[in-house]
Amino acid sequence: MLQFKPSVLTLALVAAGASMSSYAAEEAKAETSADESIEVISVTGIRRSLQDSKAIKMTSSSIVEAISAEDIGKLPDVSIADSLARLPGLTTQRLNGRGQVISVRGLSPDFTNTTLNGRQQVSASDNRSVEYDMYPSELLSGAVVYKTPDASLMAQGIAGTIDMQTVRPLAHGEQTFSVNARYEWNELESLNPDVNDSGQRVSASYIDQFADNTIGLVLGVSYMDTPSQGERFNAWGYPQNEDGNYVIGGAKPFVQSNELKRTAIVATLEFQPTENLHSTFDLFYTDFNEAQTLRGIEFPLAWSGATLTPGTVQNGMVTDGTFNGVEGIMRNDLEQRDSDTVAAGWNLEYDLGEWQLEGDLSYSKNERTDEIYESYSQITSALDNLKFKSTTKGTVFESELDYADTDLVKLSGPNWAGNVGLNNGQVGYYKQPASKDELYQIRLSASHDLDWGLISRVEFGANYDDRTKSKTTIPEYYYTLSDSDCTKPGDSSTCQKDINFNTFTTNLGFLGIPGMVSYDPRAAFDSLVEVEALRADIAAKAWEVSEQVTTAYIKFDIDTDIWDMRLTGNVGTQVVYTEQSSSAVSATDVYENGIIVDVTIVPIEDGTDYTEILPSLNLSLALSDSSILRFGAARTLTRPRMDELRASSTYSFDPKYEDSTDPEFSPWSASGGNPQLEPWIANGVDLSFEHYFDDSVGYVSIAGFYKDLESYVYTQPEAYDFSEFPTGGYNPALDLGAITKPQNGDGGSLKGLELAASISGAMLTEVLEDFGAIASASFTTSDIQPNPDSPSEPLPGLSEDVYNLTFYYENSGFSARVVGRYRSEFLGEVSGFDAGRSFRYNEPETIVDAQISYRFQEGTLEGLTLLLQANNLTDEPFVTTEEGDEMRVIDYQRYGTNYAFGASYQF
Repeated sequence: MLQFKPSVLTLALVAAGASMSSYAAEEAKAETSADESIEVISVTGIRRSLQDSKAIKMTSSSIVEAISAEDIGKLPDVSIADSLARLPGLTTQRLNGRGQVISVRGLSPDFTNTTLNGRQQVSASDNRSVEYDMYPSELLSGAVVYKTPDASLMAQGIAGTIDMQTVRPLAHGEQTFSVNARYEWNELESLNPDVNDSGQRVSASYIDQFADNTIGLVLGVSYMDTPSQGERFNAWGYPQNEDGNYVIGGAKPFVQSNELKRTAIVATLEFQPTENLHSTFDLFYTDFNEAQTLRGIEFPLAWSGATLTPGTVQNGMVTDGTFNGVEGIMRNDLEQRDSDTVAAGWNLEYDLGEWQLEGDLSYSKNERTDEIYESYSQITSALDNLKFKSTTKGTVFESELDYADTDLVKLSGPNWAGNVGLNNGQVGYYKQPASKDELYQIRLSASHDLDWGLISRVEFGANYDDRTKSKTTIPEYYYTLSDSDCTKPGDSSTCQKDINFNTFTTNLGFLGIPGMVSYDPRAAFDSLVEVEALRADIAAKAWEVSEQVTTAYIKFDIDTDIWDMRLTGNVGTQVVYTEQSSSAVSATDVYENGIIVDVTIVPIEDGTDYTEILPSLNLSLALSDSSILRFGAARTLTRPRMDELRASSTYSFDPKYEDSTDPEFSPWSASGGNPQLEPWIANGVDLSFEHYFDDSVGYVSIAGFYKDLESYVYTQPEAYDFSEFPTGGYNPALDLGAITKPQNGDGGSLKGLELAASISGAMLTEVLEDFGAIASASFTTSDIQPNPDSPSEPLPGLSEDVYNLTFYYENSGFSARVVGRYRSEFLGEVSGFDAGRSFRYNEPETIVDAQISYRFQEGTLEGLTLLLQANNLTDEPFVTTEEGDEMRVIDYQRYGTNYAFGASYQF
């Protein structure tokens, strides 16, 4: 009888704990007979990583992808997101030049759940999606991406589940000390002269076993102080002039310097006093601090009082010309983030012989506070005549004014917020948003071996999650000038203040401006008048969302023979009951003579509950001892974004429609969240063929998938009863109005093809035995319609074409690799005005990274590795456009190449 059996070397690695997936290890150990003698060969470096990843992929009952550290503390990338993005069907979207969020199979990060050692994690964002730069790659042993779920996988997502994993000390099996240190810098140096242009990363790990290998311990600590730089062009948009030609409406460009400081701690205590009892306690903590300094000049152009003298017009767009009478606003901004995350979990397994029992308790919490300072200054003595030239790289300017002249530049600003009475002008703004995310989980399960024909095992259990996420409103403040700073108090055009604190010059050469007066915005606030910002949208920023999710499941493992071929897999189902609720306020501004004098709030509490049944099937047919045909089918769900479930909203009452009885002209309107949202639902099928070569690292695979999205979430208007809302003394004829909020709508479909190969040079010729290549390609299309009568919409996060290619060389301690990844254009989510969500077309991008290292293999330096790394080697820009028009550039951000030189030592 032919049965699929992985290579002896692969099984040795997995069974010995070289793989970071204990789940895969258990399956592989089941494959190894008790009397089979296995020689364990010591393999390190790139090939070790490939062997581990291959072993997980081979032995998993689901369709998975995996990455593994080359050695303790040696995942090859700065962020685990960059490592994940090289897997078939996965892409990353850059933020501030680094990979932060992951898209799986063309679906946005909203559709992917992330776990740490199998436990769901909280997030620092307003949503569920995990920010991967919170997790140091040097403290992780790897990650597994589940593209098809089984019934025992609790954190399912429509796109998939990413499980980050730390080392298991008993499986590791030996005492290990590892220390790493890297010095990092960016080719752009320091764009803001008061921010460091270099930094460092250091980490240390200790793994040991005690009491005859019944107790295992892992301790790891990582510290990072890393700067990054960016030249950021941003356009307000492109209106059409009187001739119907597009022209830039305004620009808000910055030079940006980030300083990221992160301290992380990982600890694992493992206890296995007998073969029947196994206990593991995990602790993860990270203190994440980021300071972002931004300096630039905001130019109101077509959307202002400036006059345009057009020059060249190409394809319906004014590409150069002159704006006369431009009032440039100089920006000195600072954004700081302090985010702390803690996650703890305890797992207990007990083998009763016929029955295996497991319990898992976990807790995680994130607390985040942001501080955002904005300071404005101007040349008050003259307006600018600004020449401009727009290209596919943004717009550059030629100015008649010297924005670096400290004698000309004053603290001054226009009355942007005219409806709050800042008649002396707005010269600054401060806000401090904060959030808290807290999650309790408990899981109980039991399993039993069976002899029911094709059914070999049954597992059943229950899981309970209790999660609360809240966002806090802390007063926001305008900063204005005093009457003594004005020749005509109340007329902002006559108000200005000398800059009498430390200043310096920041180069804006990428914009065409030689320089600008710069300073710490916090120093400016000391001499200004503080006015609390009274607005309805601020009150509506506070909300709390609670979820209680109870999941019961049963899963049957399949193990049988069909035509002398082994068939394995599982079939099962989950029953998921969810209770969700939110408390917040609905708020509206109260005006007197066009000025906001008060905010009226109405407390809101709302919620819903629902039950979903999620069946799943996974089958793996061993066509030979090296080829597998896999099939998966599942019904999956993804819960709505947390910020979409908020009860908060802003509403308005327009007295001029007081007597209207036509709902189209109701005096009432509102916009906000929707606590009654139900989840996205998808029915999916997957088919995969995998062939593994005998060299222990090589394989090829082809996979196809189809997802029928039964429902989707869209922002649409809906009738709402405003009868309980105050009217300010008016008696409207209608209590019904429209509220614009997220709603469940019709779905669509998503389908794709994924190709992957890992090839060693030895397969071609012995001359190339030290070389190898890893390649993948994904082709995905979608068809999404919110309503039957509306046109198809692009799916956010979807790049139809994604390619990844890695070339590597490894011999006698020397290692080198070059990695390239390409993704085609996609609709990406970016932070818009007032940190709100907005979607923009992202242009295609190709990221190239490279790394060389040498490990001393003997002598007094044995165990020492030296490394040189370059990320974003070709300085690929991040580009977004308006409606996909390459000339109407919204964002053009250049981050430069990051370099790192370091050493690691293991003993």
